[in-house]
Amino acid sequence: MKVLVAMSGGVDSSVTAKLLADAGYDCAGCTMKLYDNADAGLSSSRTCCSLDDTEDARAVARKLGIPYYVFNFSDGFRAKIID
Repeated sequence: MKVLVAMSGGVDSSVTAKLLADAGYDCAGCTMKLYDNADAGLSSSRTCCSLDDTEDARAVARKLGIPYYVFNFSDGFRAKIID
């Protein structure tokens, strides 16, 4: 069975991907890029959804040997949600 795991770069989603892969699922990881912290009015010191988080998720996927994708929905998110 194929599974697309939403990966934030944090522990919960990383462990989820590992457990699913270990259980024999055909896994791929993904992150949705919705905004840059500055675009949402967040301080650069906050780590939510940062490039570092995305790179952490990518590193976990690489270590697990699963494909990893970033879906950039920032333009639509800005137009329909932020603005």
